[in-house]
Amino acid sequence: MTQKQNNSRHRDSSSKLIFSDPILCTQFFRDYVDIPMLKNVQPEDIEDVTHRFVHMFTEERDSDSVKKIHVKTNETPFYLISLIEHKSDVDYNVVMQVFRYMSFIWEDYEKEMEQKQKGITKRKNFKYPPILPIVFYDGTDNWTAATKLHDRILFSDVFGKYIPDYQCILVQLKDYSNEELMKKRDELSIIMMVDRLKNAADFVKLREEVDANYLTEMTSDSPEYLLKLMQQIIEVFLEKLNIPSEEVDIFTEQIKERKMGELFAHFEGWDVQAIRKEAREEARKEAREEAQREIREAKEKMKTQLKEEMKTQLKEEVKEKSIAEVIRVMKKLNVSKDVAKEQLVEEYAMSENEAQEKIEKYWQM
Repeated sequence: MTQKQNNSRHRDSSSKLIFSDPILCTQFFRDYVDIPMLKNVQPEDIEDVTHRFVHMFTEERDSDSVKKIHVKTNETPFYLISLIEHKSDVDYNVVMQVFRYMSFIWEDYEKEMEQKQKGITKRKNFKYPPILPIVFYDGTDNWTAATKLHDRILFSDVFGKYIPDYQCILVQLKDYSNEELMKKRDELSIIMMVDRLKNAADFVKLREEVDANYLTEMTSDSPEYLLKLMQQIIEVFLEKLNIPSEEVDIFTEQIKERKMGELFAHFEGWDVQAIRKEAREEARKEAREEAQREIREAKEKMKTQLKEEMKTQLKEEVKEKSIAEVIRVMKKLNVSKDVAKEQLVEEYAMSENEAQEKIEKYWQM
């Protein structure tokens, strides 16, 4: 069983794992950064110098990486600094954050060169290394923040030539489909496909679109350490989605055992919290519908009962008027009370006492 990443910021942990590895980092520069001179960079050309700048990263940005990339050219070999800023949510101040990082990196470079050769930075031919600012964004919404510093500065259109400017390279994961990622044909593409998962629908789509042979081919020659690293990274992604740990272990063990072709075939687990929430919502919905049905039935019953009561009351009123009219007519015809009583008993199927009460009630009217 793999060791779990104890980090509340899952995405930051996964990003740190990805960009800390030279192979995955090389694949990232080759596949997602459109700069020709980086297409042939090899893992041994990348030096991680993040530790030199970690003090300027806050806890919220602990996934940022700084790489020294040695570029081989036909002319003078040089190195550039790559600053990779990882974001899971749109951050409207990212260009200013990156600007502070870049200033500090150049200042650090200046101090390093001065320690090696006093006064070198004051020479005419002294140059600072280029810094490549990259924003890697794997959130669900489109990135809407500025990627140019001028867009963050007031009246930059007027004072533009007096204000420093640069543009970040935006790598937005949601822009890549599973089909496009599989064309990359490397280990990082598999990690990126899992990183794109945000809900059960994404998983179903991935399982339908992923080529099992592709998964097997892309990892057949992967070194053991890289498979283990992929296992850790994907584990972090799945835990982020609240998938039960036992299913995460089963899933990631297939990576370790090089059963990549079966990676998505039998995996059913999804966001347990979401499923439970959905079940609770469904139960509440059914309860509401049942309550509404009972209310409707009660209203219909009350209406029917009221109608029956009104009919009964109406009948009684009509009957009472009829009795009063019969008694009035019999009195007018000089019929005796005894005969009138007998008539009521026979006509209205009432007892003699009831008939007597009606005569007493209506005889004087």
